[in-house]
Amino acid sequence: MPAALIADGVRREYGDTVALDGVSLSIDAGEVFALVGPNGAGKTTLVRALTGTTDVDGDVSVFGEPPTEVARARLGVLPQDFSPADRLTARELITYYAGLYDDPRDVETVLDEMGLADTADTRYGNLSGGQQRRTCVGATLVNDPDLLVLDEPTTGIDPAGRRALWELLEGLAAGGTTILLTTHYMAEAERLADRVGLLADGQVAAVGTPGELVGEYGGETRLEIETDAEPAALASTDHRVDSRGGLLVVEDVSATDISAVVAELDRNGVAYGELAWRQPDLEDVYLAVTGQAVGGGGDPVEEPARDPETGVAR
Repeated sequence: MPAALIADGVRREYGDTVALDGVSLSIDAGEVFALVGPNGAGKTTLVRALTGTTDVDGDVSVFGEPPTEVARARLGVLPQDFSPADRLTARELITYYAGLYDDPRDVETVLDEMGLADTADTRYGNLSGGQQRRTCVGATLVNDPDLLVLDEPTTGIDPAGRRALWELLEGLAAGGTTILLTTHYMAEAERLADRVGLLADGQVAAVGTPGELVGEYGGETRLEIETDAEPAALASTDHRVDSRGGLLVVEDVSATDISAVVAELDRNGVAYGELAWRQPDLEDVYLAVTGQAVGGGGDPVEEPARDPETGVAR
């Protein structure tokens, strides 16, 4: 399958800060690719590099062309900080963007697909967070793009709104749209992405399917026991036991092993609170690969001027 997007040795510096340090990746046409990492990892800067809105060293191509030369109708880009004027309705906002293209999709169809048919005439400022983000996605999709780029699409959305947007993106992916999204929600990447790229300190640390990454880097299942006891309390177990900040962590524990571990705690008179059995996930993978937890920080800001009425970059 041909690549929709290729980056080779992409580097971007802001003064003394290296935001991107030789990033290389390739995204196939029709693929959903998630860039995962905490704020400050370089996700937003990379999105700007890949869509031609910031200058970089290295090579970037979109559908075989430099990103600044690709027909705009082939791309749909939703920045993390996109903020339309509150007084515009959802219908007005999507209609405005439809007017920027020669052959846009039908506005009413887009509103219906976004679940906004009943709130289309509500001012943007009066919509819920989830409805606002779906409105923004609708504006991004009205040109029927071949490549959809979403920077932290569900940040600030309540859980119900997040699930609704996930279902929307799954439908687009099923229809063949290539999607690049950035996120620090590991569950979002695991659910939506065909492949995941782990970004840390401006570098791609690992790339693979969620299953491949968890299998290679995620480690073992574990039982976390809330207790002040030391590992010696489970000395007779065949499992590896560590003490971590008020927890006993028992490694490589299957669900059927839990009762035996609990029975040993009881035999040894160990007081304990909550028990949690955990399977490895992308959060564990990211920590294992980068040595960092996901959270905190922020990308260097390079904001273009925007029209105060529409939020369109000038």
